[in-house]
Amino acid sequence: MRDAEATIRLADYKPPAYLIDEIALVFSLDPDATLVAAESHVRRTGAAPAPLVLDGERLDLQSITIDGQALEPSQYRIEPGKLVIDAPPADFRLDIVTRINPRANTSLEGLYMSAGRFCTQCEAEGFRAITFTLDRPDVLARYAVRVEADKSYPTLLSNGNLTESGEMENGRHYAIWVDPFPKPPYLFALVAGRFEAIDDTFVTMSGRKIALAIHVDPGEAGRAHYAMDALKRAMKWDEQVFGREYDLDVFNIVAVRDFNFGAMENKGLNIFNSSLILADSDTATDADFEAIEAVVGHEYFHNWTGNRITCRDWFQLCLKEGLTVY
Repeated sequence: MRDAEATIRLADYKPPAYLIDEIALVFSLDPDATLVAAESHVRRTGAAPAPLVLDGERLDLQSITIDGQALEPSQYRIEPGKLVIDAPPADFRLDIVTRINPRANTSLEGLYMSAGRFCTQCEAEGFRAITFTLDRPDVLARYAVRVEADKSYPTLLSNGNLTESGEMENGRHYAIWVDPFPKPPYLFALVAGRFEAIDDTFVTMSGRKIALAIHVDPGEAGRAHYAMDALKRAMKWDEQVFGREYDLDVFNIVAVRDFNFGAMENKGLNIFNSSLILADSDTATDADFEAIEAVVGHEYFHNWTGNRITCRDWFQLCLKEGLTVY
């Protein structure tokens, strides 16, 4: 658990001693024992040697290697909320395997289970409950994510574009998602489970066809059509008013009932509380429809004001949120 008495002050901000430029993640999903393999390209930002201090919470470390060589216990140490490597190279590949328990995670941060499905929430500091990492908004990396799961979880989603999917042995399957745009860890997202979806397309001002999907509880798809219309209106408005065209090939929205935010703008994979996606004219009020339109538009607009252009630290939260509201 985090130290409740720890105080972070703006005056104490320092640029990161290391950056992670690329990260490849492999999730072997299991409700009680998910394995996460993280391969990162890490480089030092200054000329002088410095320890690499990675954030991590509620993680069971399985292995750690640098450039293919396993580290001895004397070469690293685990402290409360951190993993410290005292003398790493200036530029290297870091491989870390951790084990986590999504079913036991009741914090609704990191990777957890919601109604029998896997879901993540990483803003502000939830990614550190998935793997040891530099969990701060000024460390931006390009992510490639392979999600492996039993076929009882038929939908496998993450950020970016779907580049490959297929069958595995023992009744499992996989999907690979690649996000070509650097992003901070708080924008990472993963969802796996059984959903019902509605699909549509949007043609951008340059003629690109974007695949749109909203994934909801089975039997609830009919109540997601207004949200889909709101998404397409937001995409069109952003083009007409600001000339901002959507920059991936697919845009997914997932609605879950166990979510501690109203919604989250994860790049290309927005996750919503179901109350802000589902509505129909028989039971919803005008205020309900207005709230859906406002939040769907807000989270989509974050694609530029918050995702592509993000905050340096959490003292700048009002900048990305205020600009997106505006």
